[in-house]
Amino acid sequence: MIDPIFPTDNYQLARKLLDASVLRHEAIATNIANAETPGFRRLDISPDFGAQLKASMAAGDLARTVGSLRPQLVEDPSSRSVRPDGNTVEIERELMAMNRNTVEYDFLSQVVTNNIKQMKMAITGRAV
Repeated sequence: MIDPIFPTDNYQLARKLLDASVLRHEAIATNIANAETPGFRRLDISPDFGAQLKASMAAGDLARTVGSLRPQLVEDPSSRSVRPDGNTVEIERELMAMNRNTVEYDFLSQVVTNNIKQMKMAITGRAV
């Protein structure tokens, strides 16, 4: 809908990272909810998403390829079970990840908000 209005790489990147941040928050909430579930494997955003995003940025075609990039939840391959029941969730790690993700979300939402405010100012001629 407003994608053609904001073709800048910064806006496109912030929008995609905001999508990933929301999905990561869901993963963290799921991990915390299942911290005591035997055999539960920790979830996180697929590392492929970050690699694909970096490759698009390096190639300079982010605006063209950003629509096809979608963050996905996968089992975290780097997490190890330190409990006998096979659960890989460490509650302290999840709480730290939640705090970090909240800060990232706030920053990215501010970037998107600023882009929208600039467009509003260009249309109306007023800052508010």
